[in-house]
Amino acid sequence: MKALQLIKTEDAVNIEINDINESQLPDGEVLVDVDYSSLNYKDSLALNGRLPSIRNYPMVPGIDFAGTVIESSSEAFSAGDKVVLNGWGVGENHWGGYAQKARVQASQLVALPEAFTTRQAMAIGTAGYTAMLCVMALEKNGVTPDQGEVLVTGAAGGVGSVAISILSKLGYTVVASTGRASEEAYLKSLGASSIIDRNELSEPGRPLNKERWAAAVDAVGSHTLANICASLKYDGVVAATGLAQGSDLPATVMPFILRGVTLAGVDSVMAPKARREEAWRRLAEDLDVSKLEAMTEELGLADLAEATAQQLKGVKTHGRTVVNVNL
Repeated sequence: MKALQLIKTEDAVNIEINDINESQLPDGEVLVDVDYSSLNYKDSLALNGRLPSIRNYPMVPGIDFAGTVIESSSEAFSAGDKVVLNGWGVGENHWGGYAQKARVQASQLVALPEAFTTRQAMAIGTAGYTAMLCVMALEKNGVTPDQGEVLVTGAAGGVGSVAISILSKLGYTVVASTGRASEEAYLKSLGASSIIDRNELSEPGRPLNKERWAAAVDAVGSHTLANICASLKYDGVVAATGLAQGSDLPATVMPFILRGVTLAGVDSVMAPKARREEAWRRLAEDLDVSKLEAMTEELGLADLAEATAQQLKGVKTHGRTVVNVNL
């Protein structure tokens, strides 16, 4: 079987595509024939030696995958079942999806909804699954379409693209924040009603601004998240799930104690299985599959070194990247 491996030397972390034996796979209850993985920001960090959570080498990166069960010692899955995996430290401390086979624990897998092929599952990928968790967090905190505009930051990225598509299908008025004006047609095709320049949010701002957003999905953090909080309407909610601008939060308590806003943190890596299953069920209902192809490109393992370097430079165009491990 073919696998992309990260090999650490004294000077660097090197990328190699190697033929390995199934016996080399780590322990696990379920052996999966992997069809597709995807490219996420964390994967790009890993392939460029910048993901500190990887301590054991060689490592097969790839934080998600979709495929078919070959064999299972768990009653939860049987040979022939279609499954999807997101997170759980796979691709960081356990061999991940950039290989033609993977062996993992049954508790880490979710049965793939019949609405999706394995390729569509990875067109959604961890980014799309995270976007669904964000929408669920907004709903849990009482956000409804009639309350006003919902802001989505990092809009042209994977989380943002899927979030816009879901929110617009559910009837929300979505405003997309992006640093690339050239993406306006793309973002509007996903369902955004209007576009704002990310520079409106990325600089240090006031503790409180004029109320505008009913809610937001933020994948950026830092000053952007602080400015979102300062501009939320009374009882507004922001689902925070990223740190593209930075991990700091240079804000005050004023939006929280004067307007009752809610900062809802969204973690996709260790989310409980029941929440994952609900997210994938909702994706099957609430994501317009016809929009997936427009936001998706496909690469093979040999393309990843260049693609990840470009992604870290911010050159990647938009949407999602599916990784066909059999190319």
